[in-house]
Amino acid sequence: MIYVKRIDERDTMFARMSYQKGSEQYNDYYKRNPEKKQIDDELRELPHICGEGTATFHPLHSPFADAGFRFLGDIKKYVEGDVSENKVEVEAEEITKKIKKLSKYLGAKLVGVADMQQYHFYSHRGRDPETYGEKIDKFHKYGIVFAVEMDKDMINRAPQCEEVIAVTKGYMDAAIIGMWISYYIRELGYEARNHMDGNYLVVAPLVAQDAGLGEIGRNGILITKEYGQRVRLGVVTTDMPLIADAREDFGIKEFCKLCNKCPRSCPGKAIPDGDMELINGVMRWKIN
Repeated sequence: MIYVKRIDERDTMFARMSYQKGSEQYNDYYKRNPEKKQIDDELRELPHICGEGTATFHPLHSPFADAGFRFLGDIKKYVEGDVSENKVEVEAEEITKKIKKLSKYLGAKLVGVADMQQYHFYSHRGRDPETYGEKIDKFHKYGIVFAVEMDKDMINRAPQCEEVIAVTKGYMDAAIIGMWISYYIRELGYEARNHMDGNYLVVAPLVAQDAGLGEIGRNGILITKEYGQRVRLGVVTTDMPLIADAREDFGIKEFCKLCNKCPRSCPGKAIPDGDMELINGVMRWKIN
């Protein structure tokens, strides 16, 4: 098995942009990563997404997207919960089929199961001050990963506010599906955790790729056969016995070697236009 180094959530842009100047998290992170401080401070000075002065700002529409993210922030504390003492004995094949069927009933378009590996999990948490720097050392055996579709017309309006609303709804849909499924599994007497916007312990695209939902392309995003990259992902990890799906290679990387549209189109020039590199034991492109 190829060793893959785990990703530290503190290094992700979502985490780094949450560090307030002068806070313990800010001081700790940039003491350890001084080379990132200047660019991060410059980015912090820019207007927030949907903020006045951005292409996504609209006085009536932007608060709708903001409201969705505020709701997600309010419910993310419910990703874990008590497990019922009355364990229901399940057969792996039957319950796997049932979980997939229920997930699709709740709105998922694609569902798969991954045999979880350590590299699927972040090494440390980074998003919230309360959990900043905590090591992630508890690993459920299986990951149920599902994709929800984002509205094509709304996404095609990027970079207008409609695209942000579609993305917010994608996170919302994935969070609600994950909540219901994780609560259900705990009612059956097994551990389960919902990984949702603002409260992930896993790297969802890696889980989805290994569960056969798609492949990660040059742009660092999961690309599916059915919907391209126009999906948002949710993951529920559990110790309940399940049947894992196989990873599927359907030629995305070969396509990306030839296409090169995304590096030409990326406004921030964050997508590389060269060849893949060996990074932490894996041949891939790395987003800057």
